[in-house]
Amino acid sequence: MSVTISNSHNHHYHQTSIYSSSSSSLSPHQCSPSSTFSYNFSINPFRRSFDAAAVTVATAATVKRKRPSMLVIPIVPLGFDASTSKNGEEVDVVEEGKNGSYSVYCKKGRRAFLEDRFSVELDIHGDSKQAIFGVFDGHGGAKAAEYAAKNLNKNIIAEVVRLDDADDTEAAIKQGYLKTDSDFLEGELQGGSCCITALITKGHLVVSNAGDCRAVMSRGGVAEALTTDHRPSRPDEKDRIEIKGGYIDCFKGVWRIQGSLAVSRGIGDRQLKQWVIAEPETKSVKISSNDEFVILASDGLWEKVTNQEAVDIIRPLCIGNDKPLPITACKKLVDMAVSRGSVDDISVMIIPLAQYMQ
Repeated sequence: MSVTISNSHNHHYHQTSIYSSSSSSLSPHQCSPSSTFSYNFSINPFRRSFDAAAVTVATAATVKRKRPSMLVIPIVPLGFDASTSKNGEEVDVVEEGKNGSYSVYCKKGRRAFLEDRFSVELDIHGDSKQAIFGVFDGHGGAKAAEYAAKNLNKNIIAEVVRLDDADDTEAAIKQGYLKTDSDFLEGELQGGSCCITALITKGHLVVSNAGDCRAVMSRGGVAEALTTDHRPSRPDEKDRIEIKGGYIDCFKGVWRIQGSLAVSRGIGDRQLKQWVIAEPETKSVKISSNDEFVILASDGLWEKVTNQEAVDIIRPLCIGNDKPLPITACKKLVDMAVSRGSVDDISVMIIPLAQYMQ
């Protein structure tokens, strides 16, 4: 998402008057209509109390109404001890899990600070085949992404334990997202974050998202999107927003809520909370021998690289090799997006799936 805030480059918020809707150009934000995910499945690996593993932390009808004044979203400074060089400048974040359990690469765009975050919890309850991963794309500062990276995974696990029902794992994930959102808002913090999480347990991959971070799985070399981006241009999201009294408008091919935000779900965004909900959509798949890896990435990648292109870059470096090179694959994807004009923060995480199959 491209957007201008004062002198910084923030891809979600826009603070210029955008009341003209005459633009007919299309952009990736004008996504095709798609139905929401809603899945039930029977897995419950958390009947015993959860012993937290180490956490790695690096975002009806439409009635006629008078258009309200455009909301102005305050921008807050970065509140996270991101990796820095000796001269104080932020550097790219690179991390690889034990035994190749995951690999992640985060690159700062043109903003002053990196606003993406990620989180990983391995060996849940001492089980090497259970883990949870997350990528968070902040906007209006990094506060919300940082908070989500530190709290969302543990809140999901706590809710799974609390509900203690195999049929309610999806509901538990939803409550984990909602609690993270409400706790963040109670802290009087500003900004927001798109979120995507991948819970791997009992041979299932359970992916949830709120916003436009995306999960893509390689099935025998064929890319399969496991999530659908939450944008105001999605017909079901547009209807939901307008029924609640909000409006969406188009400026330079990008649809925005209240002339401001280009995503329709996420953590935080207190000024737009009645329209920008934190409720995720969830999909569960049983991991099979044909399922090679899953990619979690922020929209800085997906704006410039297609799902299939991403899979095609990764496979030769990670599948069928005696020495897989997942970090190299992550960097190649980021470099491809940058070469095609991305100025956004970009975070890419690759999770091999064979090790989690049961």
